[in-house]
Amino acid sequence: MNKEELSKLSDEELLEAKKNSKPKPIVDAFFIGFLVGIIIYSVTANTWGFLTLIPLFLIYLLLKKPKQYEALKKELKKRNL
Repeated sequence: MNKEELSKLSDEELLEAKKNSKPKPIVDAFFIGFLVGIIIYSVTANTWGFLTLIPLFLIYLLLKKPKQYEALKKELKKRNL
């Protein structure tokens, strides 16, 4: 969610979004490590291709999640919730 989408949500929807999108750093770190392992295996086996790009995209999504959560927290603070 970007800032414009967050500003359109009601107070109840914001609180529900915060409850559902709380980051879990240990789980995220495990999945990032697993995906990096897949990339390293792919590079060492000389199999560059589409299957190497999928883990890179998933890592990007996992790294982007805390930034979205911070934007959500800022919006909640702005509304004094």
